[in-house]
Amino acid sequence: MPRMLIGSLAAAVAMFITGFIFFATPLSYLAYGSADVTQQAAIQQTLAANLPATGTYSVPSAATANGAVMYGKGPIATIHYNAGGFGVADPGVLIAGFVHELIVAILMGFALLTVAARVPDFPSRAKLVILFSLAGGVLMSLGEPIWYHHDWAHFIYLFVGDTAMLIVGGLVIARWFLPRAESGVTA
Repeated sequence: MPRMLIGSLAAAVAMFITGFIFFATPLSYLAYGSADVTQQAAIQQTLAANLPATGTYSVPSAATANGAVMYGKGPIATIHYNAGGFGVADPGVLIAGFVHELIVAILMGFALLTVAARVPDFPSRAKLVILFSLAGGVLMSLGEPIWYHHDWAHFIYLFVGDTAMLIVGGLVIARWFLPRAESGVTA
């Protein structure tokens, strides 16, 4: 178990680096549409004037008869709104993000540890990591464009980035930090 916990820490570092590449470099702009600065300022002012607090909003809300009609006619938006804003490179976000990834890596480590004796070779462990990561990514990221008709480009990008992070982290644990196979096959 201590070896798996150390592996989870190494996996979290690998996930953090992979996530940085996908979500903290100019590569991340592939996931977003664009508006010019004047449009951005107008939208920002409209949000501040019309949304009461930090939260996620469906505009219009289909919870009322009038809202359902407006929703059907469009345009519609799901707005993830932060009333206060925060710094682009906020160190608090980086720390919280790493802790989040560490928790995910520990969960993956425990899952892999429970099957390590029955799945003793690295290629089989790698297949499990890849398939479960793909399944999780498909469920978590690709449901939005299916269920809510959100844009595919953004959520395909999230799927690729998040799934890559899970695969990298899981492979680190599966390759170097699980018990070795007893049959002489190296894990």
